[in-house]
Amino acid sequence: MTATAPAPALPADDPWLNAQRQFDNAAQILNLSPGLRAVLREVRRELLVRFPVKMDNGSLRVFEGYRVQHNTTRGPAKGGIRFHPQTNLEEVKALSMWMTWKCALMNIPYGGAKGGVVVDPKELSHRELERLSRRFASEISMLIGPDSDIPAPDVNTNAEVMAWMMDTISMEAGYSIPAVVTGKPLDIGGSEGRPSATGRGVTITAIEICKRLDRDPNATTVAVQGFGNVGSVSAELMAERGFRICAVSDVSGGVYNPMGLHVHGLLNHRSATGGVAGFPGSRPVTNSELLELPVDILVPAALENQITARNAGRIQASVIIEGANGPTTPDADLILEQRGVVVVPDILANAGGVTVSYFEWVQDLQSFFWEEGEINKQLERILRRAFAQMCQQADLHHVSLRLGAYLVAVKRVADATAVRGIYP
Repeated sequence: MTATAPAPALPADDPWLNAQRQFDNAAQILNLSPGLRAVLREVRRELLVRFPVKMDNGSLRVFEGYRVQHNTTRGPAKGGIRFHPQTNLEEVKALSMWMTWKCALMNIPYGGAKGGVVVDPKELSHRELERLSRRFASEISMLIGPDSDIPAPDVNTNAEVMAWMMDTISMEAGYSIPAVVTGKPLDIGGSEGRPSATGRGVTITAIEICKRLDRDPNATTVAVQGFGNVGSVSAELMAERGFRICAVSDVSGGVYNPMGLHVHGLLNHRSATGGVAGFPGSRPVTNSELLELPVDILVPAALENQITARNAGRIQASVIIEGANGPTTPDADLILEQRGVVVVPDILANAGGVTVSYFEWVQDLQSFFWEEGEINKQLERILRRAFAQMCQQADLHHVSLRLGAYLVAVKRVADATAVRGIYP
């Protein structure tokens, strides 16, 4: 049996401290009591597990994983599970807090949670990945359930991983529990529209910010960092709405053409080669270069801490739409705000995924399923309403859109906490 590899060191820009700073800014304007601030700026539960997985060669390897619940005042905890070698507890805590505010901003009856395993899934065979997914689901089964905590896909996890986790929990219970996870395949209770929901939400948000800024999408250029599920769907749907996608990147590299990239051709190229690098009719760019390209809208759709105080002054885009969670640090926010760059925050911009996950959960509980057109219609209604509420608060207090969104979200959770009171 091999020893457990230590969790990676915290990055220079600690996402948990960043998440707390963002909360503190809203709490100050809302004039929350010291006691309520103390409750809401910390997570409620954090579970750390270390578990063995049998490798194909017969050896055992021990992995470290986490499940964190930030808040459950407004309903069951909700949040994805990521498999990534740089995942650590502080990151997962931050992501769980962001989920609380995201669900509150969308006004759906969830609290926030997140989970992760320290692993590079590319190093595992398909059978090893299944064994890891099932064992991790069993390890956190004391927390998860359709009435308590509902996982979903996140970085490096997908519908298949959710199917394994749902099956594991169901087999241990002795009956099927489809509502224990969302983002599942359609065959076992998944929802129409769920795979494209986050990218669709980014596109809806892009349309709304263009309306607010009196911009024509057909005259707007875009760069997308991260061409995974969120970034690729965002690029595809934004291109359909007239935006000119000029640059994209993934783990293979980045490509740029100021005249625009053919997104469907890019998707075919990625399917054939495994990445976007080398796409005909483009020139290569690094990840840092992509963030600083002369485009109108930048969509960071990869990981957190991509736009920091070190590069915020060189961002040329006038609008940033956060497809990823926590891609912009608080220090970078200050620089961008001083430069007049509009940031549409993650808790709104990428909330399409959790909103349609909510729809999936409701459908599973009722055993009654909706058509995709109805799902997309309801998603757009909820996102547009939240966007308007965010802007109303931002304009009322003369603050950024991020702080406007936080004022809506934090107040809802604070009000719910006050109404429920403190047990016992």
